[in-house]
Amino acid sequence: MNKRKMVIAKKLEQNQIEQIKNVIPDWELIVSKDKEIFQEHAKDAEIIAGWKKGLEEYCLGQQSKLKWLQSWSAGVDSLPLETLQSKNITLTSANGVHAYPISETIFALMLGLTRKIHTYVKNQQAKTWHHAHMGLEIHEKTIGIIGVGEIGKETAKIAKVFGMTVLGVRNSGRPVDYVDEMYTPDQLDLLLPKCDYVVVTLPHTKETHQLFGAAQFKRMKSSAIFINIGRGEIVVEEELVQAIQEGTIAGAGLDVFEKEPLSTESPLWEIENVIITPHTSGSTEHYNKRVIENILIPNLKDYLSGKTPTINLVDFSKGY
Repeated sequence: MNKRKMVIAKKLEQNQIEQIKNVIPDWELIVSKDKEIFQEHAKDAEIIAGWKKGLEEYCLGQQSKLKWLQSWSAGVDSLPLETLQSKNITLTSANGVHAYPISETIFALMLGLTRKIHTYVKNQQAKTWHHAHMGLEIHEKTIGIIGVGEIGKETAKIAKVFGMTVLGVRNSGRPVDYVDEMYTPDQLDLLLPKCDYVVVTLPHTKETHQLFGAAQFKRMKSSAIFINIGRGEIVVEEELVQAIQEGTIAGAGLDVFEKEPLSTESPLWEIENVIITPHTSGSTEHYNKRVIENILIPNLKDYLSGKTPTINLVDFSKGY
């Protein structure tokens, strides 16, 4: 009788592999980033963790045994969601793994732009001693967090250390610790004029596609700083460029873009009040450890007991 099979399309430490083996000692466990290896086993896998482009050809065909896919990323918009749903395959994400590193990046971008660190780094490279019109500070300002999930909650918590007023947006509108006022998505226009910083932490869905464009930037203060660590498709990039160049808003910290890598032709590279990071805000030394210990193994234990994995279970109707 063939063993049940799990494929992890990632490179893991041996101790991490052993942690998983201890939960499924009777299974065949394949752990590899090698395309030829994980594709060979994907067609027989009951569980796949991690996703690579082209896998659908091997694990979503007529003979597929796939029952559960654990994404290694928080965002699932790049996955074949309709096919997964039509085949009744359970999908769970890595949502929540990024709360610490991304909240750190958010404040790095906010502080960098506020205290002109990016300008001073450029001046240092040019050996230029210049004040650069430094004058702003972050304490006691107002931050609007658009998408109060795990990342948004951690960001709100840190904001309170700076004595900031925290406004939030979430679908339910339910209150959350450290958020002074909560809004629903249809109240976004009411929130924007109040904010000194607008931070987008949303997933990309049909509802959030191009949520921020010229109309939203015009609602913001001319001194406001816009931060996007969600998804690039949430923003109309051309209209963001125009808003910064025309002084509609003061600047932006961007980790995600409509098309990645960001084209060398993009004017965003040259705008003084923009800091760019290459979709690395979620990168952390603890990433795999948190996915495995906080999400994968607890979900795996539920799956083995006949339950549907519940941690970060994706709602196909919502897209996250």
